[in-house]
Amino acid sequence: MTRAKMWMFGLTLALLAAPAAPPALAQGRGIPVTTDAVTVGQVPVEVLANGIVASESVITIRTRVDGQIERILVQEGQMVTRGQPMIVLDSRLNRALYAQQEAQLLRDKALATRTEADQVRYRSLRGESFASQQRFEQAQADAAAAAAVVKADEALLEQTRLAIEFATITAEIDGRLGAIPLRAGNFVRQAENTAITTLTQMNPILVQFSVPERWLPEIKAAMGGTGIRVRAKADADVGEPATGDVVFVDSAVDTATGTISLKARFTNADVRLWPGQYVQVTMTPRIEDNAVTVAGGAVQVGQTGRYLFVVGPDGTAQKREVEFVRAIGTRAVVRGQLANGERVVVDGAQRVVNGAKVDDRAAQPPQRVSEAPSPAAVVAPVAAAEPAPGLLQRARDMLASAFQAVGRKLDAARTYLVRLVRGDAVAAAHGATQRAGMPA
Repeated sequence: MTRAKMWMFGLTLALLAAPAAPPALAQGRGIPVTTDAVTVGQVPVEVLANGIVASESVITIRTRVDGQIERILVQEGQMVTRGQPMIVLDSRLNRALYAQQEAQLLRDKALATRTEADQVRYRSLRGESFASQQRFEQAQADAAAAAAVVKADEALLEQTRLAIEFATITAEIDGRLGAIPLRAGNFVRQAENTAITTLTQMNPILVQFSVPERWLPEIKAAMGGTGIRVRAKADADVGEPATGDVVFVDSAVDTATGTISLKARFTNADVRLWPGQYVQVTMTPRIEDNAVTVAGGAVQVGQTGRYLFVVGPDGTAQKREVEFVRAIGTRAVVRGQLANGERVVVDGAQRVVNGAKVDDRAAQPPQRVSEAPSPAAVVAPVAAAEPAPGLLQRARDMLASAFQAVGRKLDAARTYLVRLVRGDAVAAAHGATQRAGMPA
């Protein structure tokens, strides 16, 4: 191999081995990135789950007496309060029976009074030997029987009074009515057990959800202390999540799914949570102190695990290994050698290598329009500070020509190597030296 071939071969290897500089570095600047600060402090431990809203009490309204529906005082879906009349049945027959039983009670009371007086009289006559013992005992029995009849009449009268009261169906709890399939004029019977409507309690309300059994120690520890706070929010809800407390932990783990069931009670005065609705549940069993959090996009995955880039005061990015613990919203809780306030690379980390210079775009906030000077005020200073337009254009042309020349030489070197591998070394050297403008 001649000296020219050896020189060309060495130049080709050097060009191929040299890494291509990024445009930002070619212009003397760092790699443009966006950074975010590391935060060290209290972070809640959050457990996410899917839940179903369930009412604490759902009452099926049925009649307790027979009768025809006379009036319906409420509307379907209406909110009612405890004790509010809802449906009135025809009670005229029971009222007539009540009047009859009142009269019978008065009669039996009169008979009881007479038998009591006979008992007193025969007691005195027996003492004076004017009446036999048998007659006195008969008077006692008659008085006792009359008193028992009076008590039976009073009980029967109370039963009829309750039947009249049951003819007006009232709300047993505060809640929302369901559909009412019956209308005024329908006849209902107690024996048929026909449902007139349903009444669902809306406030407070429960949310049922399940979490993996690995959280059971955290749940037991929290329930033995201050309790567990829970947030629930439906997908279509644009407001803040509803906040409640865990009130029930199931007595056994579901062996089929490996989860434990819980219930949380929520104040639902604004009726944001609806029975049967699916919600996103966030349970917070405890608050972790001195937790290190970074933006979720800063954590990268490598061959040896998770890592991120920390930007030093001199603008140099340093790679640091971290351990991903969990995600909380858009941030990630990690373990590693990180200090509060350090800047980590979030956007642009794929282009960064260890020790590279970076240009933090987050540290250069854009200028507000109100702070920008008027064009007339900056025409003269800009004209004085900028070089002549001809010099700028000449510099741009020279830089473009230099890059084009390097590209041509790189192409020539690659072509030479290809031909050299194929065995045409002489033709490769001659063609390459001619295109590169070098002596043979």
